[in-house]
Amino acid sequence: MIKIAMLSPIAWRTPPVDYGPWELVTSMLTEELVKNQIDVTLFATGNSITRAKLRSVCKQGYEEDKTIEPKVYECLHIAECFEHAHEFDLIHNQFDFLPLTYSKLVKTPVVTTIHGFSSLRILPVYEKYNRNTHYVSISNADRAPSLDYIATIYHGIDLSDFRFNANPTLNYLLFYGRIHQDKGAYEAIQISRKAGIPLIMAGIVQDETYFNQKVKPFLKPGVVDFIGSVGGEQREELLGNALALLHPIHFNEPFGLSVVESMACGTPVVAFNKGSMPEIIDDGRNGFLVEEVDQAAQKIRIIEKIDRQICRKTVEQRFTKEIMAKNYIDVYNEILKS
Repeated sequence: MIKIAMLSPIAWRTPPVDYGPWELVTSMLTEELVKNQIDVTLFATGNSITRAKLRSVCKQGYEEDKTIEPKVYECLHIAECFEHAHEFDLIHNQFDFLPLTYSKLVKTPVVTTIHGFSSLRILPVYEKYNRNTHYVSISNADRAPSLDYIATIYHGIDLSDFRFNANPTLNYLLFYGRIHQDKGAYEAIQISRKAGIPLIMAGIVQDETYFNQKVKPFLKPGVVDFIGSVGGEQREELLGNALALLHPIHFNEPFGLSVVESMACGTPVVAFNKGSMPEIIDDGRNGFLVEEVDQAAQKIRIIEKIDRQICRKTVEQRFTKEIMAKNYIDVYNEILKS
């Protein structure tokens, strides 16, 4: 039986209560690997929930408890995993670039899922350890030319968490993501205004100044409503009852879990044509790829032409946790055989 050390981030619990995309993906993969008879030890916060073995040095996420010093506990957390490296056949790093600096100190192979590059300034770390570790990209669009990759594996979701809704009864558009310029919260408001359809905005406020200047002035009950971070059944209801998800991003997004979650409910996505969006959205079939606000508003007017069943089938065929886990198991076996 393969023994895997799964190194999760510790900003949030694994899985997160609401926000925490890296922790969410790590959790779904971990639980699916356990189902596939993989012996997994999850290195995560102490309040994490898992059927794998759990090891922790940090009681809860530093975003949940501001008395926790992030860098101190990140160092302790990573060290705890690598100091026990000899107990495992492979370490799966979901923690970004810092654990790579430990990789030459152990004999255990390390595979790193690169969830995106927060800045090109972190690339030298990936380049230094390119030859002695294994990198997995989460989309073809997010590959750095200077790095070697063993595979591209798209994130998968738990379909049981997202009921299909063929006929939404409510008339609104949805923005579901971080309130930040990168995610295009302001543009989502402008699209809804031009389309003449109310907008519900859900997500954490990551940039207070941006929120106060670009979002708050437009908030009006029944026209533009901001409801904060959501999860569970509320998330499912919001996604499933929306006419469309607006995703007017201003950066080359590595993947976009909310896009897949929306389609799983049958809700098409209107997204700016950047980053991984063309790999997820088949323009005109399960959503629309657009270049700017006016074009997005025009597509909203014909959104009923998108078959919501096709949106669901896209996820069933490409973006489930089962498919994701199978692809990672193939990567593990390839590494261990080399």
